[in-house]
Amino acid sequence: MTSSFRVEHDSMGELQVPSAALWGAQTQRAVDNFPISGLKLPRAFIGALGLIKQAAARANAALDLLDGKVSAAIEQAAAEVAKGTHDAHFPIDVFQTGSGTSTNMNANEVIAALASRHLGAPVHPNDHVNMGQSSNDAIPTAVHVSAALMLRDRLVPALEHLRDVLKAKEIEVTGIVKTGRTHLMDAMPVTLSQELSGWRTQVENGLARLKATEPRLLELAQGGTAVGTGINAHPQFGARFARELSAITGMTFNPARNYFEAMSAQDTAVEVSGQLKVIAVSLMKIANDLRWMNSGPLAGLGEIALPALQPGSSIMPGKVNPVIPEATTMVAAQVIGNDVTITVAGQSGNFQLNVMLPLIAFNLLQSIEILTNASRALADRAIKGFTVNKARLAEALDRNPILVTALNPVIGYEKGAAIAKKAYAEGKPILEMAQKMTNLKREELARLLDPAELTQGGIKGGTSGGG
Repeated sequence: MTSSFRVEHDSMGELQVPSAALWGAQTQRAVDNFPISGLKLPRAFIGALGLIKQAAARANAALDLLDGKVSAAIEQAAAEVAKGTHDAHFPIDVFQTGSGTSTNMNANEVIAALASRHLGAPVHPNDHVNMGQSSNDAIPTAVHVSAALMLRDRLVPALEHLRDVLKAKEIEVTGIVKTGRTHLMDAMPVTLSQELSGWRTQVENGLARLKATEPRLLELAQGGTAVGTGINAHPQFGARFARELSAITGMTFNPARNYFEAMSAQDTAVEVSGQLKVIAVSLMKIANDLRWMNSGPLAGLGEIALPALQPGSSIMPGKVNPVIPEATTMVAAQVIGNDVTITVAGQSGNFQLNVMLPLIAFNLLQSIEILTNASRALADRAIKGFTVNKARLAEALDRNPILVTALNPVIGYEKGAAIAKKAYAEGKPILEMAQKMTNLKREELARLLDPAELTQGGIKGGTSGGG
């Protein structure tokens, strides 16, 4: 940050800190101790810490524990941190002390430095900014708060947008019938709208799953302090803190029902990650279906054409690849991998504290962020603009031998199988072959084999006899 330094001290002694840095000695020790990955905790997490310090200052002032002027200075400084004004002063690596103490003290030191400037008098990072708190409850609280806010402000709106784009596309392609596929093999026909309705419902279920986790995500560890007993915090601090944070954020946060669980375990973070994994699996399925449907354009299925966004090859002129679905599948793979990491980290609740909190925060917030961006890209740069090759769909339908399934009640399974095999072997439409091999009139066959009629039902339930 600078070539000049100042001397700071903490309980372990003196050390040099860059002159322009807002942080103090404890942050500098962490910078020196953890030159591991270059990965920093996400903006949303630092923002959540700012909100936490702001709400804590308000709560302590309301409980007559903190001078009003000191509280106001801390609130002003913490609000600046929450907005991201001072992100450059949060330099600590993700791979640090497992409690996140280094990052909590980073926030305390930066906010204390800023508050001291605003007040024109010293504000202490521990005695004032960290009053009634411990890293052991502040960092788990920041995990919940940052995830809850990102879900509300980022991922949920993105998934709602994807849902709405899918719904609009369903309406746009109404009446278009195509060959269904099971095991990647020709099956009975479906409408394109029906196919898209399956994708839409996956997204809707993902939204419902996130909503189901919300009550536990809104419960906060703040107030448990060091081990869950609330030592050094006012008995009403946890409740007052939650009230102040709710007022600042517009979300209804509550003190944890049990501080010992909230600090020693990260089960809620694991639960949220699991729901994010399900959403990733849904996006993987949707993206891969789009890739298959777009494949070709001549030697593949060629059912749709995705928007052409960029050249697809450095050596093959004219090649265009399904880049957005491919990016989405990579996002899904990353989220699934993040969930494994969070699962392992969630097991690291040793007695009264989980000791992989920064890792949980980093992976959880990354999953939310990239799912948000991928959902919007998939909606706006793939689904919204794809066109349908109606001629290709009609050609495949005409030659689909599986349509003979509709004749089973009339001619039986064995006869139907014989017709399907012969039609496929000779490359003839199923109607033409059925007319040759049965006594049914062409008009009756046309009615029984009408692909559009065969797509009725299926959205609200029903059973099938196998793939």
